[in-house]
Amino acid sequence: MSEDQPTEELRIPLGQKYILEIARAIDLARQAGAEVVRLRRGELGVEMKAGDEPVTVADRRASELIVAGLRQTFPNDPVVSEELAPEAAAFAQRRLWLVDPIDGTKDFIRGGDGFSVMIGLVVDGRPALGVVHQPTIDRTYFATPDGGAHMLHAGTARDLAVSAVATAGEARLVASASHRTDDIDRVKERLGIEDEQNIGSVGVKLCLIAQGQRDLYVNPSAKTKAWDTCAPEAILAAAGGRLSDLFGDAIDYRGDMRHKRGLVASNGHIHGEVVTKLGSLFAHLREAQ
Repeated sequence: MSEDQPTEELRIPLGQKYILEIARAIDLARQAGAEVVRLRRGELGVEMKAGDEPVTVADRRASELIVAGLRQTFPNDPVVSEELAPEAAAFAQRRLWLVDPIDGTKDFIRGGDGFSVMIGLVVDGRPALGVVHQPTIDRTYFATPDGGAHMLHAGTARDLAVSAVATAGEARLVASASHRTDDIDRVKERLGIEDEQNIGSVGVKLCLIAQGQRDLYVNPSAKTKAWDTCAPEAILAAAGGRLSDLFGDAIDYRGDMRHKRGLVASNGHIHGEVVTKLGSLFAHLREAQ
């Protein structure tokens, strides 16, 4: 099956809400994924942008492809991409597309599989649908409000559901492969966790929780932004999980693009215990503005 195979040829449970939107997002994510994999075989033209983060020709090409496709199909919707300067008015709109053309760019540059193409739609400040596509392994996660969460692979989709793990100490942690800090060791000690897996893409991390392969993701930094979490939050929520800041408050996608109070993603069952135990550990972030 080719990466740009249209959704009408795939057996995909789309639901009834946002059916055009999710079909278009899946198509564009797969097209962009095929393009970035092709470009990785050549000269990437790696540059460093603000925050000492890399950006490549592939990031920009994928952004252009996705943004143009969304604007063509949904001309009244603002589109914000990591690789474009956002218009301030966009976040005040009822509907807003958030695009991360390559989430996990460092992993992409290294030649790994732990990166993804992400497209999410915000409606009234909350993620309404999301697509997280891993092109090198032909894996596409997606969700809509009434269609549930699914993973598409080899032309068919299977339902996603979070694990039944009920205590934080039993949780299988997923953490960053490129930005891991000593804070994660402190988190593991406070919660009594031993099992840890490291992945580049934030989106893939949350989708592994939605898939039931992992149970918890904690990120105490303020480096993640709205386009890092919109699409995977829609998928995680549809699979029964939960994303919040470190203190249990929901992410508001109408506010600041930066997640200044960190992130906790879980299977939902352990969320209350985790934020309660970690609150004092990161109390200095509580008043972050």
